[in-house]
Amino acid sequence: MTNTQQQSFLFQLRRVCLAACACLFASSVYAMDCPTLLDHKFNRLQDDAPQNLCQYSGKVTLVINTASYCGYTAQYEGLEKLYAKYKDKGFVVLGFPSNDFSQEPGNNKEIADFCYNTYGVKFPMFAKSSVKGKEMNPLFAALSKASGKSPGWNFHKYLLDKEGKLLANYGSSVSPDDKNLVATIEKALAVK
Repeated sequence: MTNTQQQSFLFQLRRVCLAACACLFASSVYAMDCPTLLDHKFNRLQDDAPQNLCQYSGKVTLVINTASYCGYTAQYEGLEKLYAKYKDKGFVVLGFPSNDFSQEPGNNKEIADFCYNTYGVKFPMFAKSSVKGKEMNPLFAALSKASGKSPGWNFHKYLLDKEGKLLANYGSSVSPDDKNLVATIEKALAVK
């Protein structure tokens, strides 16, 4: 091996080691600072890439179970507006499609295409999962336990503060522009 080849090999090895260290550091930061309610991993709706919800620590978070063929599906538009208005202030909407109420028959790609093409959804969405009953995903199990309320229908909303603690939950009929919901979000965002 020539001197140039050795230097190139060492440079590549150094890059790999630095990347591995950065990953380990990020994982340990998530583990130390991640609120219990957000300490879950789900695949992203669009591409099934694993996502750690700990990345939303420190944000006011609105968690919603969604469906494409529901009387409340038009709430996607309001949710996207809410997200766009407050995302730069530390707010995020997390959508979890579910067929628990027989109104989300599509696969992840179909759901992602529908959300983006019909309502311009850009807030984070996750792979289709169950949000009630024995097959309930772990986030919704934790939210149901913390609130004493499981989703009774699509578009049930759980609001978490910056520390990942449950602030409130709202039934499906509460629209994203509801004055009480918006006021609670604004108040939570104002807390330092």
